[in-house]
Amino acid sequence: MLDVQAWPGSPYPLGATWDGQGVNFALFSEHATAVELCLFDAPDAAVESVRIPIVDRTDMIWHAYVPGLKPGQLYGYRVHGPWAPAEGHRFNPAKLLLDPYARALGRPMRWHPSLFAFADGDPDGAPDPTDSAPYAAIGQVVDEPFDWGNDRPPRTPWHETVIYELHVKGFTQLNEAIPPELRGTYLGLASPPAIEHLKSLGITAVELMPVHEHVDEWHLASRGLVNYWGYNTLSFFAPDHRYARATARADLVRDFKHMVRALHEAGLEVILDVVYNHTAEGDHRGPTLSFRGIDNRSYYRLLPGNPARYQDFTGTGNTLNMQSPAVLRLMMDSLRYWVEEMHVDGFRFDLASALARELHAVDRLGSFFDVIGQDPVVSRVKLIAEPWDVGDGGYQVGNFPPGWAEWNGRYRDVVRRFWRGDRGVIAELATRLSGSSDLYGLSGRQPHASINFVTSHDGFTLADLVSYNEKHNLANGEDNRDGDPNNLSWNCGVEGPTDDAAVRELRARQVRNFMLTLLASIGVPMISGGDEVLRTQRGNNNAYCHDSPLSWTPWRRDPERTAMLEFTRALVALRRSQPVLRRRTFLRGGPQADVRWLRPDGAEMTDADWFDADRQVLGMLLDGNHIGERDSRGRPLRGDTLLVLLNASAAGLHFTLPDRGTRWELLIASTDATPRPAPTPVPSPLFMPAHSSCILRERPGRPA
Repeated sequence: MLDVQAWPGSPYPLGATWDGQGVNFALFSEHATAVELCLFDAPDAAVESVRIPIVDRTDMIWHAYVPGLKPGQLYGYRVHGPWAPAEGHRFNPAKLLLDPYARALGRPMRWHPSLFAFADGDPDGAPDPTDSAPYAAIGQVVDEPFDWGNDRPPRTPWHETVIYELHVKGFTQLNEAIPPELRGTYLGLASPPAIEHLKSLGITAVELMPVHEHVDEWHLASRGLVNYWGYNTLSFFAPDHRYARATARADLVRDFKHMVRALHEAGLEVILDVVYNHTAEGDHRGPTLSFRGIDNRSYYRLLPGNPARYQDFTGTGNTLNMQSPAVLRLMMDSLRYWVEEMHVDGFRFDLASALARELHAVDRLGSFFDVIGQDPVVSRVKLIAEPWDVGDGGYQVGNFPPGWAEWNGRYRDVVRRFWRGDRGVIAELATRLSGSSDLYGLSGRQPHASINFVTSHDGFTLADLVSYNEKHNLANGEDNRDGDPNNLSWNCGVEGPTDDAAVRELRARQVRNFMLTLLASIGVPMISGGDEVLRTQRGNNNAYCHDSPLSWTPWRRDPERTAMLEFTRALVALRRSQPVLRRRTFLRGGPQADVRWLRPDGAEMTDADWFDADRQVLGMLLDGNHIGERDSRGRPLRGDTLLVLLNASAAGLHFTLPDRGTRWELLIASTDATPRPAPTPVPSPLFMPAHSSCILRERPGRPA
């Protein structure tokens, strides 16, 4: 490329922007002394064809306009400045850097020692002069237009939402009904077989595990493993190239938009799991790929009194500096981009407490919440927090402000403890089943603030939760030290696969107990992808590094998987049909109670009963005639009266059904391998086997 001219250009928008005649480049760096724009002719080019000094700087943003450049142009930066680790500066122009605002990667990173900015293995020593360009990731100029047609966000109300957490590749890779070239891709998720499964399941939103461009950590790559989950972000704008069609990576952004449009056409919302708390550059011993070399002191939280080191509230080596206006702008620009350009419907923020930290403590009114709350675009989509990080005081379940929903870790833990057979959990269980008003009511939030879940990507699958007492993570290469040691599992005393029919049946019943409890709870249920077909990781509760059948969803059906799928479909359909399970407000007690808690003898629970540590049975009577809410036309909302019965004890028992001059019929029970074809009238008292649950409906007429 010869005779390249550069004009001053504009400091906004940040990134590389094509206007039909050329490309404007804009890069923030407060402490740089010089910036060079590097243009590449081909993805496999070892060095740039042109270096263009950027001489114009406005408000700490370096900018230039290059006429004649077009979409597809490959580029990176070299940034000059002090190499002074003790002062928090790690500039090294020998390292090619990825634009933080790059909309797509023209080439992914390849691990090589030259990616480390320091020499002789000493992070605090001299800078390394080796050029990293042959191995560094490079950005690609993107042309944004896309024919969205009549695309409209589904805007499913929170109280009608059922979330399905999935991995783009894991969900589609083994589905033989999807064309081979589309399996494991965005277009695979957009394919009719994938969408048909989601629709038949009855979910309303998919929560995609990270789809931002990410990096496999060196310690994984050196062992032949990968960061399959993707919680190691390199670019907050670029879709992950690993989910592109192998023959058409240049169409990656278009493929992502096509996926969103197809899911919207099916009435499904798209929620992204986003990781703004840290980046792929790790701690002071990590590589220099982008942020560190552009302006380490601005982008990261450095240790007070020792800026050569990083504050680490994430367990990954670094934490992004949300106290910096430039970093807050980066996050907000990224969020708005995914909403406005990519049409996504919401976000789940990984380790969100780390984002809300001001000086040290988590601040509910911190700048992170302020900028999101006032933003006219981002504040209007679904916002979900993972309300913890690994720092002191980082567990913040219930402490996020109005406008936010949260992964309710306390719901997960108490439901697991109850079905494991722990004593003394009935009182908290009732609170969690009824929407967790103790966590969300005082701040003015409603039950939809509670994202209820039993399993997620992180930990055991539901099938493994009832099949293993111990984690089996040796394949991760960390001597089984990784993964959550507090599994809260229950496995009938037989570890792992077994041919014992009785044990297999009991495990299947426990899986159904968990799913029934989840779908019968007030709040927003989240199903972990594959649990509806008994996906197993063979006891690995931290399978983040396995891109293999160990982590992929099985699509070939056997009788057990088919039965569980049908059971889950029936539960979701039941929830969708019953207003008492999709409440917008918390359950009420008192004279006009819409919930009553029952003992096996049919009497209401007393204060003494709630404190009875040996109590393992509970009935939840939801009165459909006293919901206390109105429909869209302002009419009092009415529905069926339901009775949810839960027996976690190791013994069967008779449960006396409420005598209201009506009859009761059984809708669904965990003792049934497959759903009942029709409601079944039942007598009172109703026998409940050990470790069982069921949902009954009140109907007019004489008791059976």
